[in-house]
Amino acid sequence: MIQVRNLRKEFKITRKIRKELGAGAPTGKTLTAVDDVSFECKPGRVFGLLGPNGAGKTTALRLIATMLKPTSGTIIVAGADTATDPQGVRDRIGFLTGNTGLYDRLTATEMVRYHADLHLMDPDRFEERRRMLFATLGIEEFANRRIARFSSGMRQKVSIARTIIHDPDVIVFDEPTAGLDVMTSRGIVNLIRQCRDEGKTVLFCTHIMGEVKLLCDDIGILHRGRMYFCGTKEEFEGQMTHASYEDEFIHMVGEAA
Repeated sequence: MIQVRNLRKEFKITRKIRKELGAGAPTGKTLTAVDDVSFECKPGRVFGLLGPNGAGKTTALRLIATMLKPTSGTIIVAGADTATDPQGVRDRIGFLTGNTGLYDRLTATEMVRYHADLHLMDPDRFEERRRMLFATLGIEEFANRRIARFSSGMRQKVSIARTIIHDPDVIVFDEPTAGLDVMTSRGIVNLIRQCRDEGKTVLFCTHIMGEVKLLCDDIGILHRGRMYFCGTKEEFEGQMTHASYEDEFIHMVGEAA
């Protein structure tokens, strides 16, 4: 489970940040990226975290993964507090970022084994799980090829295998299908569904409304650092005033602007 309570993250506004933000830069000395956000991701369910660019989604995910420290609030991941037990969180979580960060000179198996070693996996357990993941993702025949020759879809699959090789209780996917072809996306969607069926806690960030409708049990919508909707998919559908998820999302974000 992921429990987020009154989460807030402020960044000092440097000259570089002010230049990047341009006319939209705050007049003060700090930028609030996440502002009093609370939500829960439960085992055996997929929580979809949605929001336009700059909404604070990536910051929230990095806070959950202990890559950043919150200004205030608490985050509990599978019973471990990100502030007082960050290593405990890292042991229990798999975090797929927007950047694959793979080493081109390594093979797919070597890349995944490297991360298994970081988690002190038993060699036999590693091989068993590697075979299962590579078969599920359709990359077994490429297991011993160097990553430098892989397409973007193949790289993403290796990155996913690396992320969950240690069989974590909690998995965070940050736009796992962005820019991928239909077949590759379908394989990743099926893997996310499998993780849910295994009772894992899945936090899923995407811009693709079709995937939200297909996969998510719960939905949270962030805009300008604040949570504007948080509830089950049925609750979201029950308050919809537009025909599609996409139109409802655009309407909701527009009303919040």
